[in-house]
Amino acid sequence: MLKRSQTPADPHAAKAVRRAIDADDDSDAAVLARVAAGDRVAFETLYRRYFPRLHRFLERMTRRPHLVEEALNDTMLVVWRKAASFTAQSQVSTWVFAIAYRKALKAMQRFDEPVADDDDDEESAGGMAQRQSEDHAQSPFPAPDAALLQQQLRAALQVAVARMSVEHRAVIELTYYHGCPYGEIADIMGCPVDTVKTRMFHARRRLRNLIGPRREDLP
Repeated sequence: MLKRSQTPADPHAAKAVRRAIDADDDSDAAVLARVAAGDRVAFETLYRRYFPRLHRFLERMTRRPHLVEEALNDTMLVVWRKAASFTAQSQVSTWVFAIAYRKALKAMQRFDEPVADDDDDEESAGGMAQRQSEDHAQSPFPAPDAALLQQQLRAALQVAVARMSVEHRAVIELTYYHGCPYGEIADIMGCPVDTVKTRMFHARRRLRNLIGPRREDLP
């Protein structure tokens, strides 16, 4: 059962909490401050606010639907219990997603992640893309319309991302679908910014090799 959070021991943090609670403010920081004071309605508000984003992030990161609900609930339980520990040194969303990232990694430790050889993967993917391009060029039938082509490319991208490591999937998801800058991603993943850049470099290289000559058709 969820327990009422305690007021922060630090006097400056406690003052900030009281100020946020008194203000007519529905920002994430203000709502989290009310959660820290034990406000269950505020917690429900924060849960509804973050549920869609966390669900997508955890689903794309783990690629295991049966883990999503577990990791999401574990994340929000920590948010409830540790709300008073939030120091406002980052955005609330960064803090919440960092918890979700760690919970997802912990949940996935029970499963073996497939590890593919990058060179073999890229050669295979690149060859597939090249053959598909040649097939379209030689086919006597009309080329698929733009909508169908976009659908095929998105499907190919999903396959490529699914074959990446958990870390690469997280970087792709946070960058392209949540609009997080590298500095924020580094805070979420608990690694240096240069590590995030390196992971993104390798992730993009794999995507380019999968799409091959058709990558200019991407939206």
